[in-house]
Amino acid sequence: MAKKDSPKKKSAGKAPKMGAKTTKAVKKAARKTAKKVAKKTASKVARKVAKKTTKKTVRAMTKAPEDSTGASTPPAVDLATAAYLIYLDRIKKGIPGDELSDWAAAERLSHAA
Repeated sequence: MAKKDSPKKKSAGKAPKMGAKTTKAVKKAARKTAKKVAKKTASKVARKVAKKTTKKTVRAMTKAPEDSTGASTPPAVDLATAAYLIYLDRIKKGIPGDELSDWAAAERLSHAA
């Protein structure tokens, strides 16, 4: 009796077998992608933390400290800006002076306001 060749049945749910090289390549690509994602996420978090820390530092530096009388003094950044604007005005008008007089004028203006 001769054996009948029956057609091979294909199962619907199974993926085709891959060679060892193909499997290695897929795994390597997956690891590389995972590393990229982890690196990107870490740098994103680091930038967020740095931004938050910078904001806190700037806020602390520009916060108006109170003197012994309880009145708050203007932040140094505002005084420096006012002194610079006074300097520009003084130079434009040709009035003699120096940076200390500009700073003193800025302080007078800030206390008057």
